[in-house]
Amino acid sequence: MNENWIAPSILSANFAKLGEEVDNVLKAGADVVHFDVMDNHFVPNLTIGPLVCEALRKHGVTAPIDVHLMIEPVDRIIPDFAKAGASYITFHPEASIHVDRTLQLIHDCGCKAGLVFNPSTPLHYLDYVMDKIDMILLMSVNPGFGGQSFIPSALPKLREVRKRIDDSGLNIRLEIDGGVKVDNIREIKAAGADTFVAGSAIFSQPDYKAVIDAMRSELAKAE
Repeated sequence: MNENWIAPSILSANFAKLGEEVDNVLKAGADVVHFDVMDNHFVPNLTIGPLVCEALRKHGVTAPIDVHLMIEPVDRIIPDFAKAGASYITFHPEASIHVDRTLQLIHDCGCKAGLVFNPSTPLHYLDYVMDKIDMILLMSVNPGFGGQSFIPSALPKLREVRKRIDDSGLNIRLEIDGGVKVDNIREIKAAGADTFVAGSAIFSQPDYKAVIDAMRSELAKAE
């Protein structure tokens, strides 16, 4: 399995000093910067676009930027995020008319590609595209807002996706997003995740390093 990555969601950061917030959370031990892109159409909220991604790169952020697109239609914006410095671009299959083509577009733009599954979205979208995927993201809340509680049905779904990845022999990261906290991250890891998005659990605390260290400690117990 891949090494464990902690990916703070900047949705919960202080946007008035975003560059500083990202610097601080990376210094505190985070691995990846998670971008939640919402369009007030596919999900009921409006967040950030490629300009913010580009600004962070110009600010000096070198860590991987993991862009989760909750927008429809999705293809139009992918080249913009790639140009702005995204490392991973993940999207919801419901937001693409041609999932295979969208995955190919992300790769053609030089980024790693992934699919995102809402709590009630079936996994059959994976059936014919596993060889084109670098990351699978399972939502453990309904997308649109930060600070929601973890939906327990995500755990058996994680186990099922972990089996699919292991059976495929492919190097695919398995990411979880929604309600991830110190007190449930070990259970989530045990179900198969290796990439953990946490927003309010980190950014709502005064000491980012203390939270991330506590998460790492819990992850080590799940090995």
